[in-house]
Amino acid sequence: MMSSPCLGTASRLVASGCELGEGPGWTPATSTLPARVRWLNILAGELHHAAADGSDHVITQLARRTSYAAVTQDGDYLLVGQGMLSRYTPETGAVENFMPFEADAAPATRSNDARVDRHGSLWLSSMGCNAESGAGSLYRLHRGELTRVLEGLTIPNALCFSPDGRFAYFTDTVTGQVMRWQLDADGWPLKSAGEYNAPEVWADLRDAGGGPDGAVIDAEGHMWIALWGAGRVARLNHDGKEIAHVALPVSQPSCPLFGGEGLNTLYVTTAHEGMATPVHAAGDGDLFTLNLSAHGFKGLAELPLVLG
Repeated sequence: MMSSPCLGTASRLVASGCELGEGPGWTPATSTLPARVRWLNILAGELHHAAADGSDHVITQLARRTSYAAVTQDGDYLLVGQGMLSRYTPETGAVENFMPFEADAAPATRSNDARVDRHGSLWLSSMGCNAESGAGSLYRLHRGELTRVLEGLTIPNALCFSPDGRFAYFTDTVTGQVMRWQLDADGWPLKSAGEYNAPEVWADLRDAGGGPDGAVIDAEGHMWIALWGAGRVARLNHDGKEIAHVALPVSQPSCPLFGGEGLNTLYVTTAHEGMATPVHAAGDGDLFTLNLSAHGFKGLAELPLVLG
């Protein structure tokens, strides 16, 4: 297994007990609501919110399995859910269907990883409900139009983007590798002869001790990626090499996020999916955190999703 300096051990912030905690994001303050961290319990269809310090934890039950909530330019959320993209108003809880999303797929699929790119467009993914091989795809929702950019994936994850918007990153967790895609000036993968160029292998994590899962890019352009099964979040340099990590007292971290004042606090969702005997006392499925201001690390502010 790879070895790198440990920046510290994340501590439990919210005892959320998620079977599959995922999709964390930092929601800026509005005129009626304070800034909050948000995340999803995908399989239970739950949207979670909490204050930066973990207080005021609120769970909202949604109508379907949901993997991400993107903040739009209008201040509401676009929910990425099984079979449907929906708009959600945090102040009232109102939900309105936006467009179908693989509603008639066979085998049945659900949404998985998603993230807004540096152009205000949403990249989102699907996977088989039972992780069927090759049943998943990657899409880009650009100004309200949904386009599939890649298919044949099993568990798409780690969607994130370089600060300058020149590269997109993702993984198919079962491969143990992180891919990099060069993008054009409008944020689309470059094309040759009318077809998208194939992405290149950027980071080989097959010896990292766990499967690459969710990821986020920091202000220096370095990737922080959760290693499912390894109990740590690795920081990768621009060449895809691990240079540091954050440890967790649980084995299944799923996705990191930079949030809080100054965007220098790392939040990490975790899961107890597939565990015969989850250790709730240790925090399997809870939200963890570690303040990284002493190390000088900070995240990038999330750009709002532009739908029109």
